[in-house]
Amino acid sequence: MKRFDYSRPTSIAEAVALGAQPGSVYLAGGTNLMDLMKGNVARPTRVIDITRLPGLDTIDVLQDGALRIGALARNSDIAYHPEVSTRYPAVAEALLSGASAQLRNAATAGGNLLQRTRCAYFFDLASACNKREPGSGCDAVGGENDLHAVLGWSPQCIATHPSDFCVPLVALDAVVEIEGRGGRRDVSLDAFYRLPGDEPQRETVLEPGDLVVAVRIPASAAGFADHSRYLKVRERTSYAFAAVSAAVALKLDGSTIVEARVALGSVALKPWRARDAERVLVGKAVGEAAFTEAAAAALADAKPSGHNAAKIELARRVVARAISLAARGTPEHMPALPASVFAQPEGAALHV
Repeated sequence: MKRFDYSRPTSIAEAVALGAQPGSVYLAGGTNLMDLMKGNVARPTRVIDITRLPGLDTIDVLQDGALRIGALARNSDIAYHPEVSTRYPAVAEALLSGASAQLRNAATAGGNLLQRTRCAYFFDLASACNKREPGSGCDAVGGENDLHAVLGWSPQCIATHPSDFCVPLVALDAVVEIEGRGGRRDVSLDAFYRLPGDEPQRETVLEPGDLVVAVRIPASAAGFADHSRYLKVRERTSYAFAAVSAAVALKLDGSTIVEARVALGSVALKPWRARDAERVLVGKAVGEAAFTEAAAAALADAKPSGHNAAKIELARRVVARAISLAARGTPEHMPALPASVFAQPEGAALHV
């Protein structure tokens, strides 16, 4: 591991000033950053410990009814918070399907948003990776890439974003609060991420020194609570990143869909909002035909980035299944295996 300077600021303003210095990174839970540093994938000159900054670990209902989740709130605390589990159950299901209980107790909301891709070529220093070393090439192209991107990729990078948490957040129009040298600003989570294009090393809209301080879920998103699900297909049910995932939230009038939200995970370098699928669903009666049509619309622009054509069909099936589950209604109890295709609606009483 490269030697680095360590700082522990006492205010957000101090943290931002330190973070603006070249080679600086912020440290929160460290569940991703420490792995990258130990493997020499990340080589910062300064690590800025923000874990003692006041007011960043709270989960609060704001005056307008929105839920504000501080950047240092732990994943486990978010998942089990009553406002999350009852108003935004797909968010809780997504969080509980990720990592292990031990990691969820350490990982933070802000770190989850900013976690790096799990592409093996990114982690392997012997491989060319434009994300790790701009201009070096992408060995994932033409390599072992059956789990790589099928939407929004470029010849410069075919990696995917690994987060579970961010998929329902994108579907529910979450907003990221950012503190920077120019003050505080809000950015929709959908606009927060950048597709690779010719600059895959630039993953978000963050500028030097920018610090994510919170994520907000609008009050209106609670209107989907009765018909919200997250579905995750992975190589093993326990402690694995998604091959494909989908978050679906519906509002029904009888058997007619009057509003829909659909997002996919692990298909692109950002959580992918499937707005065409949403438009297909609105006004349709609940049924297999509507689900299949919407799933086809969600993947209409998908194309293989290598040996992963099967991932497109898998994604269609995951979307259709997730819509079907959401249409049936949010279970009163969190499934014993959250987000798993093998789950039964029995488990912890989170949604009551």
